[in-house]
Amino acid sequence: MSRLTGKVALVTGASRGIGAAIALRLAREGADVAITYASSPDKAETVAGALRETGRRAVALRSDSAEPHAPAQAVARVVEEFGRLDILVSNAGIGYWKALEDFTIEEFDRVMAVNVRAAFTGAQAAAARMGQGGRIITIGSCNADRVPAPGSTLYAMSKSALIGLTKGMARDLGPRGITVNLVQPGPIDTDMNPADGERADSLRALMALGHYGEGEDVAGLVAYLASAESRFVTGTALTIDGGYNI
Repeated sequence: MSRLTGKVALVTGASRGIGAAIALRLAREGADVAITYASSPDKAETVAGALRETGRRAVALRSDSAEPHAPAQAVARVVEEFGRLDILVSNAGIGYWKALEDFTIEEFDRVMAVNVRAAFTGAQAAAARMGQGGRIITIGSCNADRVPAPGSTLYAMSKSALIGLTKGMARDLGPRGITVNLVQPGPIDTDMNPADGERADSLRALMALGHYGEGEDVAGLVAYLASAESRFVTGTALTIDGGYNI
């Protein structure tokens, strides 16, 4: 696999789970990859080490997406380190699940900062440094389209905002040959939502395929969107959820 040879990618929130799987797939496709993490530097460096084992350059950057200027600063550091940026994957995200009346304003601000503002400011900074063929890919959630259980109001709202962000940026950046797309995973087996967790059986019951996805499933779709093969795909939300939202 060498669809991304010569490209430089930044994947945020990639010290584990879906982000780590995406970073590794992009490296295997030939890209040099920078990842960010908010905590757990040891885990992030383990991922970076795995990226280097593919023969690609890699770096792990500490960057808390809740901080207003952190996404733009991460982009600048990647360009300084690698000399360019071709692919941005905004994967960092958080969520709180509780009754509507129990959410605090601090939780609202943090979720919107990490899930929405960071995606906007990161893309804004990346687009300023990208040329023809640049790729901006954001990881959202199938909960933007369907909320099958209570407690997800704040998370679902933040992920829905990414749909409008994607469409607007696609219009703005299309004339420059930069595509912008949104990937909306359903239940994926990660530390945050394990396939053997307490909610797993209820989630599997809603899926046409009846089983959780893997990080590699999402990574494969992201690799396609990052490649030249997807040059005519922009402004769209692609759901990968095993039939969860049918």
